[in-house]
Amino acid sequence: MSTPTPARIMQVGMGFWPAKVLLAAVELGVFTTLGSRALTGAELQQALSLHPRANPDFFDALLALGFLERDGDGPGARYRNTAETALFLDRSSPQFLGGFLEMANARLYPFWGDLGEALRTGQPQNEVKHSGAPMFAELYSKPERLEQFMDAMTGISAGNFQSFAEKFDFSRYQTLCDVGGATGQLSMIVARAHPHMRCISGDLPEVTAIATRKIAEAGLSDRVSAQPVDFFAAPLPKADVITMGMILHDWNLEKKRHLIRAAFDALPPGGAFVVVENLIDDARRENAFGLMMSLNMLIEFGDAFDFTGADFDRWCREAGFSRTEVIPLGGPASAGVAYK
Repeated sequence: MSTPTPARIMQVGMGFWPAKVLLAAVELGVFTTLGSRALTGAELQQALSLHPRANPDFFDALLALGFLERDGDGPGARYRNTAETALFLDRSSPQFLGGFLEMANARLYPFWGDLGEALRTGQPQNEVKHSGAPMFAELYSKPERLEQFMDAMTGISAGNFQSFAEKFDFSRYQTLCDVGGATGQLSMIVARAHPHMRCISGDLPEVTAIATRKIAEAGLSDRVSAQPVDFFAAPLPKADVITMGMILHDWNLEKKRHLIRAAFDALPPGGAFVVVENLIDDARRENAFGLMMSLNMLIEFGDAFDFTGADFDRWCREAGFSRTEVIPLGGPASAGVAYK
């Protein structure tokens, strides 16, 4: 038996150090500024308008963490992006997901500083703590914050939605409604992968205006539309497949059950209800990201939480669905599917 060491404890306990180094680099535009170039520390410092104290410690920390590469040593050495940062953190890349990290830096990082208070009180620690306004009301009241949130969700969800479009059997279906569809991303990905599908992206009016523009820019307006949907105030649009990407975990149990019943009512016999979530493993031992996402829901909403595939199965059967399955999508994410 190996002798216990504190290495893992220190790594996790001081995990905010590397996290903040990366988040600051995204905030400052390090990876976008580098692009396909290689710059010396002095050149990069000047391009980013940073204090001389940033060079070389900040850039070398990014190097040591594996987020930059460097040709040579000393003042003449040149920094460049890694394959991963070039693909995912350069704003000019079509696969840019830095929007999520920008949102995490601007919103979640300070809110998570109050996790202890959230655990003691069960109360949200986000904007509502300071303004009294619900989280979504606060987001929707500020167009620039709403756009940031939409961009964040687009970046973090793209891979999961693409995997879902590839793994789910759409051959039996003709129509899809994505509830809480934000910018229309899931609907557009499904439409591209399955030309026979007609899709509706449903969300509140402030968001569908953004989605309509994005859908038109993608040249998919003939098969994808954005429709205002208030899913707690009105029935959902009828469709063969009802999807909710990272929606169900935003709500408490009563509202989760309401959304599941609403999906059941909107589906025809044989229809499918799909949630794309970081489903926690049934034994609650392995999906650390899903469990921490559930803590994030505590931070954001208080009574909202993430859930297991077994939870999803139980709620869906209560609503009348005949069976469910879980489709792994890669990493911590899965698609929970309930069939009517």
